[in-house]
Amino acid sequence: MGSPGFTQQLNKSKLETLSKAEDRCDIFDILKNRFLSFKSKYIENVEQFENLAKAQAPKFMVIACADSRVCPSNILGFQPGEAFVIRNVANLVPTFESGPSEVNAALEFAVNTLQVCIILFPTLGIPNLIHFLVWVENILVIGHSCCGGIRALMSMEDDANGSFIHNWVIVGKNARKKTEAAASTLSFDDKCRHCEKESINHSLVNLLTYPWIEEKVANGKLYVHGGYYDFIKCSFEKWTLDYQGTKLEEDGRIAAKNKVLWC
Repeated sequence: MGSPGFTQQLNKSKLETLSKAEDRCDIFDILKNRFLSFKSKYIENVEQFENLAKAQAPKFMVIACADSRVCPSNILGFQPGEAFVIRNVANLVPTFESGPSEVNAALEFAVNTLQVCIILFPTLGIPNLIHFLVWVENILVIGHSCCGGIRALMSMEDDANGSFIHNWVIVGKNARKKTEAAASTLSFDDKCRHCEKESINHSLVNLLTYPWIEEKVANGKLYVHGGYYDFIKCSFEKWTLDYQGTKLEEDGRIAAKNKVLWC
C-alpha cells in the first residue's frame, strides 16, 4: 500500500481520467466487458482450451508489424493455438549473422522447440507415452500500407545515429536500396509503398540465412510466405517464396509463386 498522499494522488488521477471520459465508461470497463465476452466463448469451448493448456501445435508462425491497426488475428481470424506470433516495428527479420534478438529467439522456439508433442492415453488400463512430431509448417511475414517504420527507414540519413528506431529499421536498409534503384522517379509516398512490399521479400531472404530454416524449406517441411495488407482498400496479397527458383547470390532476389489477391 502506498502512503495516504500517494493514494490521494491515484484517486485524483482516476477522477481526472473519468472526467475526460465524460459520459463514456472507463476504458478498463470496456476491456472487462470484452474479457467476459471472451470468457463465455472459453466456457463454451472449455475442452479445446484445456487441450491448449497442455500443449500447442501451431501450423503458422506470423511475423507482423506492431502497428495497432494491423493485428493479424483480427485480419486473418487466427484462433488460439493456430499461430505463433511476433510483432515488431515494420515486421523486419534480421539475418542469422546479426546476433541475438527477440525475432530470432522466437524463430528458434517456433521452428525448433515446438517440434515435439507428447500425449498420454490409456490402453488396457496402462498409461502409454507417445511421442509424435509436429512443427510449424508456415512462416508468414505480413507488411501493410502506411507503415510508419518503413517511412522512418526511407527518410533516415545514412549517417544518422542514436535512436532505437534508427538502430532497428536499419535492418531493412537493403530493401531501401532496392527501392531507390527501382522507384527513383516516384514520389516519396509511392517509394514508401514500394518499400513496404520490398521489405517483406527482404525479410523472406533473411529467413533463409538461418540454417535450420533453410534446411526445412529445402526439404519441403517448411514454407515461407509474404503477405501485404492494404487497410485503405481492405485487400490482402499473399505469395510464397519459390525456393528452387530463388538465387540468393544474385542480389538477394526472390522468386515467388502462388500469388493471390483477396479483395
